[in-house]
Amino acid sequence: MGIGGWATGQGAIRAVQVQTDLTPNMKVLLLFGLVAVALCDHTRFEGEKVFRLKPVLDEHVTLIKELAKSIEVDFWRPESAKLVTIDIDVDIRVPAIYLDMVYTLLQQSDMELEVLIEDLQSAVEAEADLRPSPRAHSYTKYNSFDKVQSWIASISTSNSDLISKQTIGKSYEGRPMTVLKLGKKSSSTKPAIFMDCGIHAREWISPAFCQWFVKEALSTYGSDSQMTSLLNEMDVYVLPVFNVDGYDFTHNSNRMWRKTRSRKSGSSCIGADPNRNFDAGWCSMGASNNPCSDTFCGYSPESEIEVQNVANFIRKNRSVFKAYLTVHSYSQLLLFPYSYSYQLAADHSELMKVAEGASAALRSLYGTRYTSGPGATTIYPAAGGSDDWAYDLGVKYSYTFELRDTGRYGFLLPESQIKPTCEETMLAVKYIAAYVQKNLY
Repeated sequence: MGIGGWATGQGAIRAVQVQTDLTPNMKVLLLFGLVAVALCDHTRFEGEKVFRLKPVLDEHVTLIKELAKSIEVDFWRPESAKLVTIDIDVDIRVPAIYLDMVYTLLQQSDMELEVLIEDLQSAVEAEADLRPSPRAHSYTKYNSFDKVQSWIASISTSNSDLISKQTIGKSYEGRPMTVLKLGKKSSSTKPAIFMDCGIHAREWISPAFCQWFVKEALSTYGSDSQMTSLLNEMDVYVLPVFNVDGYDFTHNSNRMWRKTRSRKSGSSCIGADPNRNFDAGWCSMGASNNPCSDTFCGYSPESEIEVQNVANFIRKNRSVFKAYLTVHSYSQLLLFPYSYSYQLAADHSELMKVAEGASAALRSLYGTRYTSGPGATTIYPAAGGSDDWAYDLGVKYSYTFELRDTGRYGFLLPESQIKPTCEETMLAVKYIAAYVQKNLY
C-alpha cells in the first residue's frame, strides 16, 4: 500500500468510529466519499524539483552516476544515468526528501546547477490551461485516452472517402490500438507513410500532435494543394497513441510514468521502455536489462505486445511504407538512424538534407530551432528504437521528432503551447511527406 492508500485506510478506521452518530443517508454519502478518495490515488509531487546539471569533469559524471545508484532519481534527459557524459546537460527530477543531500553534494563538487522546475506539483497543475476543461475532446487540450478513443470513433466516420480506422491489436491491459488511415479512396494500393505518437507515456504533446495532424489533413484537403496532392497519391497511417496503457496511467495515476504497464511473475517492477524493445541492436547500448529501469529493454525483442502489434502491422505492409515518423518530446530535435550504432546510415546524406529542410520549414513559423542528425551522435546511443528498426526493415525515410521544448517545462509543456507546437511541426511533417512523395522508391 502506498502512502496514499495508508492515509485512506486510516480515514476508514476513523469513519467507522463516527458511524454510530450518522443517519443512513449520511452513511451512504460517507461511503461514496471514501470510495472516491480510494480511486483518486494520484501520485503527487509536492516539493520535488527538476535540476539541470552541467558536468564538465569526469568527477561530475561519476557523482551523477553514484547519486542515481543511491537515491531514486528520475532522468528526464538523457534517459538514464548510463548515458551521462561530460559536456551534456543532465535534467533530473529529485524527490523532496533528498533535496538537502543533493544540494550539499552538488555544492561540494562545484558542478554548475540550474533549477528548471521549482515545484513539480505546481508545474503539473499549471500544465492545464486555466479555462475550464471541455467535456468533449479538444485539439488544444491534453485529452485522456477515453476522449481520444471517442474522437477516433467519431472522426473515422466523418468522411468515408478520406479516413477509416483499423484496430491493429490490443495492449497488455486490453485497450485497443487503433490506426487511422488517411488518403483518398483508391482501387489500387498506394504508397504510404506510417506515423505514431505517444510511445513514451508522459510525453503528452506527442499524441496531441497526431490528433492535430488528422484534423489538419481532413480540414485542408481540397484547399491546400500540398495536402490534397499527398492524400490523392499516398496514404498516411496514424497511430495517435502507441503506449495506450501507459498514457491512460499518466492521466489517472502517475503523470511521470514512461514505460508500458506489463507485468512479469517474479518481478515487482512494471513495464518496459517500448522504444528500447524493437529488434534493432536490441539491448546493446543505451538500454538497461534491469526491469526496474525506465530504459528497460524488455525480456526479449518485441516482448511488449504493443511493440509486437506495431511491428507486425508494418512488416505486413512493408512494401507500401516509404516513410516512418515517430513523435516524442522533449529537446527540439529531428533525428534519423542510427541510434544503436555510431556508424552512419547508408542514406545518411539524403536523410540529413531532408531533416535540415524540414527543420528550416518548422523554424519559419515561430523561429523554433531544431537540431538534426543521427541519434547516436546527435544526442546519445539508444538501442532497440523504432526508427532504426523501420530503417533496417527497408523504410528509408525514418525519422524521430523530439518536440518542444528544451527543458524549461520538459514533459509538462503547458496546453497554451499545443497549438503553436503543432502548427510548426505540421510544416516539417509536410516537408518530409512532399519529399517522399517526389522520391518514391
